[in-house]
Amino acid sequence: MGKVVEIRWHGRGGQGAKTASLLLADAAFNTGKYIQGFPEYGPERMGAPITAYNRISDEKLTIHSNIYEPDYVVVVDDTLLTSVDVTAGLKEDGAIIVNTPKTPDEIRPLLKGYKGKVCTIDARKISIETLGKYFPNTPMLGAVVKVSKIMDEEEFLKDMVESFKHKFANKPEVVEGNIKALERSMQEVKGL
Repeated sequence: MGKVVEIRWHGRGGQGAKTASLLLADAAFNTGKYIQGFPEYGPERMGAPITAYNRISDEKLTIHSNIYEPDYVVVVDDTLLTSVDVTAGLKEDGAIIVNTPKTPDEIRPLLKGYKGKVCTIDARKISIETLGKYFPNTPMLGAVVKVSKIMDEEEFLKDMVESFKHKFANKPEVVEGNIKALERSMQEVKGL
């Protein structure tokens, strides 16, 4: 099997980590990649920690398990840094992407000695300024595409326009804000 990129998402129920992982899987699939996108959580309730996963490859995927040694970790809620071992198994040649207004240097001490790349993005600020509400998953989705380089950014944005037009068919005014959130997050991610 060729190079497989594995991503683990950490968030809380209701923040959209599962949705973002599924949107990433759809976008990667539309660029001709083989994909897996799936969540893992206990009792489904708002605010409870959840984990979601992506596997993306140029060749057929034959692995069907959770991801224990991800290339990238996306932390949608920075309060999880102190309650969940988000860097468990994270490859040092990969990266962690954290939703926080803090810099990568400010976050590093919370990462249990992780030596790899640390990236941060203020998804709250971007979301509120582009969408009018706090939906961190859209900016985090843009940040993971930028950091991981798993697909061409322009191709990704084009695919997301179509995806959002379909998803928000009854609310077309939401599409523009979501695309702006993706574009800004790809420009504003720190630690590259």
